[in-house]
Formats: sequence, structure tokens, C-alpha cells
Amino acid sequence: MTLRIGNASGFYGDRFDAMREMLTGGDLDVLTGDYLAELTMLILGRDRLKDPAAGYARTFLRQLEDCLGLAHERGVKIVTNAGGLNPAGLADAVRALADRLGIPVRVAHVEGDDLTAARPHSLAAHAYLGGFGIAACLRAGADVVVTGRVTDAALVTGPAAAHFGWKETDHDRLAGAVVAGHVLECGAQATGGNYAFFRDGDVRRPGFPLAELHEDGGCVITKHPGTGGFVDVGTVTAQLLYETAGARYAGPDVTARLDTVRLGQDGPDRVRIEGVRGEAPPPTLKVGLNKLGGFRNEVVFVLTGLDIEAKAALVREQLEPALGKAADVRWELVRTDRPDAPSEETASALLRLVVRDPDQEVVGRALSGAAVELALASYPGFHVLAPPGKGSPYGVFEEVYVPHGAVDHVAVLHDGRRVPVPPAADTAVLDEVPEPPLPEPLPPGPTRHAPLGLVAGARSGDKGGNANVGVWARTDDAWRWLAHELTADRFRQLIPESRPLKVTRHALPDLRALNFVVEGILGAGVADRHRFDPQAKALGEWLRSRHLDIPEALL
Repeated sequence: MTLRIGNASGFYGDRFDAMREMLTGGDLDVLTGDYLAELTMLILGRDRLKDPAAGYARTFLRQLEDCLGLAHERGVKIVTNAGGLNPAGLADAVRALADRLGIPVRVAHVEGDDLTAARPHSLAAHAYLGGFGIAACLRAGADVVVTGRVTDAALVTGPAAAHFGWKETDHDRLAGAVVAGHVLECGAQATGGNYAFFRDGDVRRPGFPLAELHEDGGCVITKHPGTGGFVDVGTVTAQLLYETAGARYAGPDVTARLDTVRLGQDGPDRVRIEGVRGEAPPPTLKVGLNKLGGFRNEVVFVLTGLDIEAKAALVREQLEPALGKAADVRWELVRTDRPDAPSEETASALLRLVVRDPDQEVVGRALSGAAVELALASYPGFHVLAPPGKGSPYGVFEEVYVPHGAVDHVAVLHDGRRVPVPPAADTAVLDEVPEPPLPEPLPPGPTRHAPLGLVAGARSGDKGGNANVGVWARTDDAWRWLAHELTADRFRQLIPESRPLKVTRHALPDLRALNFVVEGILGAGVADRHRFDPQAKALGEWLRSRHLDIPEALL
């Protein structure tokens, strides 16, 4: 007995027609859509400030207007976290849409994640719920299930638990579904999107992934025939490492052991996942707190040609009097210029100024006016990429933890009945997994100074203020070298920005992979826009571009 679960959205703003593609491209039992991220919750929180009836992903409704009839005709259940901060509001909107279209569907929703009232200084405070509320809705006959903040994997664990009759103590089965859900949650990232070795296939328009899930928790990751992109062990490995850390991947339903995952190519565009073991979930739930941190303004000065350092020093000295009151002032000189450049762009460097303060006036007119007044009175060739604005609010993300019992997890069924979802009865405190044995190192031999990316892939992302960088080898010999060469200290050498920070390395030998967590590199989270790449999306590619002495036998 196989449950086919597909994905049609990896974020709020993903490809609009993916829902139709997934419904028409092949057989499905359940179609999921992941619309939420840390930044999305902040965006929806600001929407709700303007309109208390808002707070959900409106794109989903527009997609459903085109596709609800298709899903009903084909018997496909739809499960989505597009409810965001207002799942009840979105469920009502879906019912109104179905009535208007004359489509008889049963709509349920899950609530209880919203803890904002208990955190009055937060714009949005939401616990990450598991999948058993979704399962209760589906078992009662729902065709569409809308949730707020659940874990990304819950969109798969819920339907799987409902379909196969799993209980909370079926840890291995649930862990298999969590792994499948983690692979699906970012959509096309599992089918060649954002993939280090993207030239291995045609990724101009990758299709969206689906999982053929089995009763024992194993699955095959694939995609509809004829869609773009490709699915192989590498694309699945990359997504498994994305925004994870060590061997234990904890969630509200189960803790999945990533060090037990075994991958195998099962045919073209088919990767089998098996062997996943699970443990009881931790005794606490993660709660994401989104707050307004103050106001932020930015101006980027373009410095062209000669005397770049002196030009930067001049404009900094000229602006210092206007920046005296700001709580946080950051200058960054990016040397994109080249000597004797063939174009003006390549002859130019960028001087970036970012100012933050609780008072919008301090970062707004005071800065903007001072910067604009320099237009005819500063360095030769003065211009900026864009005029500075009046200052915009920025967000701060923080995670805290509460006991399972602190959350009123409720499945609101299509007929209005409210079914409480009990907290996990069996929990286990997370402990560090002992460092696994590493393979024998490669024997000594000639080396060549070359980019790491010639022998290893990487994918990186954000978790609050931390970044993770997953690195994997494509062959056993490359793994033998990588496991011993790319230590936490070597990572710090290659990524100078990480040197003053805590860097933790986790080894996952069955995936031939290392996962690095760099604490604090993203400041207070993506909405803080602390660095040039605020979500660390390209941190892995920067690492792959760095040069090491690599054995010639691997090149």
C-alpha cells in the first residue's frame, strides 16, 4: 500500500502554476504546500497589524480558485500551512470559494500554535506543531486541511499517520515520514533546483517532487514524468542536509536519526530512502518569536577607478556627524573593482552603509539628507545605487521552548467539532550523538591547489541567527579525503567571517556528508539583514569556491 504525496510550494511566492502541474501531471493522493518561513511569519504579522482578518498566504487562495475543481475530480487531498497566522480565516475563505464555485469539499483546520497573547512584546509568537492535528482532520473526512505554524515535515507525517493508522509511538515509521517531508518541503530543491552540480541535468524549469510513502516509513522520492529537473542521490542528499545539523533531527512528532538514512538510486528520477530510525520527540516545542527590532536604512556608494580606499575614507568622514545618534552603524567596502577594467562596472567598488536605530527619524531623513547633500561635494564620480529612503522597520527572530502541554493543539473538523490533540506522552531529552568513526584516510600522494567544489557539493541555509552548511562527497574516495580534511578549524580558515564564531561539525558517514553550524553569523535572523547574504543561501557555494590542496587522484 503506497501513499503518493506531492508538493506544490516551497515558500510564499513559489511558482504559481505548480499546483496545476502537480494535479495534472500524474497520480497523487495528497498535495501539500509549504508557504511559511521565519521571514514569512514576520510579513504576515505586519499584514495582520493592518487588517486583523489577514495573516494568511493569499496566493494559495488564488491557486485554489484555479485548481480546487481538479483536486476534487481526482480525489486529491490538499494539506497546507498557508493559514499562517490565521488558519481559521483561510479555512473560511476556502469554504466561501468552494461555495461560489459549486464544489462540495470539506474544509478543516488546525489551530493552537498562536502564543502571541502570552508574548505581548512579539509581533508573532507561534509554536511548531506536529502532524497529528492534520491526521485527525483527514481521518474525519476533510478534503482540504489548513494549518498555521506546523513543522514543514508535519505536512507529510499527518497524512501518513492518517492513511497508515500510525500511532504516536511508531517512531521509526514517523521518522521515515519526517525525512520524506524534509526532502519535499522546499519543492524544486529536491529536483535539481539550487543544486551544486546543476549541470548534471536540465534545470531550466524543474518539476516539483513527490514521495511514494510505504507503511513501514520508507519511501521513494520522484517527480511526475516529463517534468524538468532530475532526482538523484545527490539532489536528495543536498536537501536532507539543508537547514539541519547533527544526527538527531528533532520535531514535535518524533526525533529522526539522520545518521541512519540510507539512499539508493532506484531508477531514473527515483531515489529510495530506507533504514530511518526514530526516537521519542523532545519534551519541549520550539516557538518562533518575531519582533520589530527598530528601523533600518541603507545606502550603497559606488566608488570608481583610482584611490578607492581614499574615496571610501572621505565619504565616511563626511557622513560621521550625521550618524552620531544612530544605535548601530556598519560600513562595508566590497572590492569588486579591477585594475585597467574594460567596463565601468568592473572598475567600481561598493561602499555599503547600514544604519539601525529604534527611532525612524534617526535613520531616515537625517541620514538621507546628509547622503544626498554630498552629491556635488564628495569624491570624484560620486553616485549611489539608489537614493536612501526614509527608513524601514526590520525584524528580529528568536526561538524559545515550551512544554508540549503549554499548547492547545486542536483539530477543527469540517463539521465544526473541535478535537483536542494530546501532547506527546513519550518524550526524551536530546543528547549529543557520539562522533561516528571516520573512514581510513587516503594514502599520501600528489595534490593540486584547486576549488573544494570540484570534489564536493554543498547547500546552506538559515536557522534564526545561525547558518548551516552541509557538504557531501560524491564518491567513497572523496569522502575519505573530505572527512579528514574539512575540520571545523579548516572551515574557519576558508570562511574568515566564521573565525570569531562557534563552528560545530557533525559527520554523517552514511550520506558521505558533513554538516557545519555557524552560530550567530546571521545576527538576529533573516529579517535583521545582518549580512550581504542574510539567509546564508550562498555560503555553501562560497565554501566550494575556496581552494585547498586536493589529491590529484580525486580530480
